[in-house]
Amino acid sequence: MTDTRPFETQSAETQPAEARPVETQVFEYTPGAPTELELDADDPLHGEILKLNMGPQHPATHGVLRLKIELDGETIRDCYPDVGYLHRGKEKTCESLGWRKFFPHTDRMDYVQPLMNNCAYAMALENLAGVEVPGRAQELRVLLMELSRIMAHLIYLGTTAIDLGAVTMFFFTFTEREKIYTLLDAYTGHRMNNTYVRLGGVYADVDEDVAREIRAWIDTFPAKIDEFEQMLTGNRIWYDRNKDVGILTTEECQAWSLTGPILRASGSEWDQRKALPYSGYEEYEFDVPVGTIGDSYDRYLVRIEEMRQSVNICRQALDRLGKSRGGDYLLEDRRYVLPPKQRVHESMEELIFQFKVVTDMRLPKGEAYTGIESSKGELGFFVASDGTSEPLRCHVRAPGLMNVQVIPLLAKGRLLSDMMAIIGSLDFVMGEVDR
Repeated sequence: MTDTRPFETQSAETQPAEARPVETQVFEYTPGAPTELELDADDPLHGEILKLNMGPQHPATHGVLRLKIELDGETIRDCYPDVGYLHRGKEKTCESLGWRKFFPHTDRMDYVQPLMNNCAYAMALENLAGVEVPGRAQELRVLLMELSRIMAHLIYLGTTAIDLGAVTMFFFTFTEREKIYTLLDAYTGHRMNNTYVRLGGVYADVDEDVAREIRAWIDTFPAKIDEFEQMLTGNRIWYDRNKDVGILTTEECQAWSLTGPILRASGSEWDQRKALPYSGYEEYEFDVPVGTIGDSYDRYLVRIEEMRQSVNICRQALDRLGKSRGGDYLLEDRRYVLPPKQRVHESMEELIFQFKVVTDMRLPKGEAYTGIESSKGELGFFVASDGTSEPLRCHVRAPGLMNVQVIPLLAKGRLLSDMMAIIGSLDFVMGEVDR
């Protein structure tokens, strides 16, 4: 990806990313027992250490995240993230509800991209069951996942901008997000928490009129991205508030298990849609944007370009759907998939199939893990089965949790005002972090 930084210094522009000096901030702390800072009492530049609570109600924490901060003036000396305020025990809920009934709960984790959660969980179950999803269902999933990626990046852009004072941008991005809500409502019947993906495919095919409306919006959205960039990319305040703030190298991202836009902003081209393709992504043409030095501004540029690439993928998915009309959108396997309602009314065998799927759907004994490239990084579901209708174990690899853990590394030594840019650039949702 071309670095469009308008205010970068000449020396920084001419140096390759790996040659630029990056000061790594590393410190250790014990949760609940902060280390007292030893300061020179005679040093006039230092005053009394201020211990400040930021959150869990602070609007810039993007959810119920509490940060215990130690300040020396306006400089952050230490930072201790305190999570768990939204903990709901989703993984244990899966183990008690059963395979099918957990689908609506995946929506409630990262609730700004619920359809991606649906897809990741469904693919884990399909991997465990050893079934193959029909091609048209894969195309519909790709369309829904890329729309979800755009929605999530719009949330990042609007909320981070308003945290840094660009209030107008919030209304610009949420106007476009509202349009996607309308499209998903027309397709799935729900604005949020759609629960539209099923084991073996999706609940229903897309209507031709809805497909035309999606294409019409896709055709207009790139111009909106241009407007976003006109507002922010060359904006002196936005640039200065994000430039060289929260720098992460590729090695640090790997050490802290950071993936997605954060990893790509550091210069790595890792994208699971390319490296470990799923749902037919290997058949789509798109680029993987990467950054240069891995700061908050790079993360912004990467997400902007990813929205453009998602538009390109959505357009290809719609083209494929137009050619495969009439194909299967749901697996025909009565062990795992409900029969059509009309057949249930007409056939005793189909009624029995429905009863078994609803009350006692069992997956083969074994275990499976499936990860996808969500808007925030690798979202993965691990499931283990003992051959019964209830999971033996369910664990979610939530990228938001990985992103939160790096806040102390990026915050130490920065000004308190930089915390807003750092939190926004990490782009996490506490519903996913706490689960």
